[in-house]
Amino acid sequence: MQPDPQPLQVAVIGVGRMGRQHARTYARLKDANLVAVVDPDDARVRTVADELGCQPCLDPTELLTRFPHLNAVSVAVPTQHHAAVASPLLERKIACLVEKPLAPTSQAAKALADLATRHNTVLQVGHTERFNPAVQAVAAMNLNPRFMEIDRVSPMTFRSLDIGVVMDMMIHDLDIVLMLADSPLEQVQAVGVAVLGAHEDVANARLVFASGCVANLTASRLAMRTQRKLRIFNENHYVSLDYAQRNGIIIRKTDNALVLKQIREQLAAGTDLAGVDYSELVNIDQLTMDDPGPTNAGADQDANPDPLTRELTTFLDAARTGQAHAVDGGAGFAAVEAAERVVEAIQSHRWQGLTAAEM
Repeated sequence: MQPDPQPLQVAVIGVGRMGRQHARTYARLKDANLVAVVDPDDARVRTVADELGCQPCLDPTELLTRFPHLNAVSVAVPTQHHAAVASPLLERKIACLVEKPLAPTSQAAKALADLATRHNTVLQVGHTERFNPAVQAVAAMNLNPRFMEIDRVSPMTFRSLDIGVVMDMMIHDLDIVLMLADSPLEQVQAVGVAVLGAHEDVANARLVFASGCVANLTASRLAMRTQRKLRIFNENHYVSLDYAQRNGIIIRKTDNALVLKQIREQLAAGTDLAGVDYSELVNIDQLTMDDPGPTNAGADQDANPDPLTRELTTFLDAARTGQAHAVDGGAGFAAVEAAERVVEAIQSHRWQGLTAAEM
């Protein structure tokens, strides 16, 4: 019987909202030994370090000086600082999980991905939605989608206003769409509106892939309620899933061949079906997936893991083996590049209505 491997020495750089979640998750994972948290805010970093029983550091230089044998680090600093913080770690062959987006521009994202490749170092990007059990269940079906529609809307939180809703929220779904389409992105059309600042707060994008797949994405941080839904169809399936609730339904054409044949025959005969409830005619199945587990990262590690725990566990495995997960630097670059194309399409869209100042 092989002995359990020793926990990896890990740290978190940046302990704002997301970084604290990373740190708390590492602190309860048996495969991780959280040795330090890093943040320039002295009071904040000491509070988090005291809470989790690790050491506080004020900057990455102090971290590397005090802990030269680190195995893995989560980088959760503002996006514009990702390259400056992650590059020295990658050069030292310290595995990095960099929160999304990988970088503020596709050029910077590619540079980070290339740096990781040159130094043969694991670089994973924090597209946590990939680890949502509902998303994983859909991905495992290999649907070869013809059309996808994704809505991600929520009330204003007044966070991340230094970037637009495309880089802030839609980028989650751009990553999912690129994964599911698995085809070169050929065309992008988009519209967006800036309401509270210089960047778009509401956006809609239409993506066309070389395969012929079309994806329609809507993101808003000015909605009255939170909604995160994905709908997919191809020749034989219709899938609808709720990201937030981590559940979904699937309708298979093959399971409904007889009833669809009967409906076609009745329509051809001129039968009036206006009063018929279509949803009661077809066979609707619940999407089969792993138990979604707890809905917060503070749940017991022995329970079914939440998406962040799944993500960090995968990252630790990659750091131990040296084999990067699919959400690697290349995937992070692709998502940023797609987001850039959406923002460029928004900026170039001809708008003939009233401007906000004219209303």
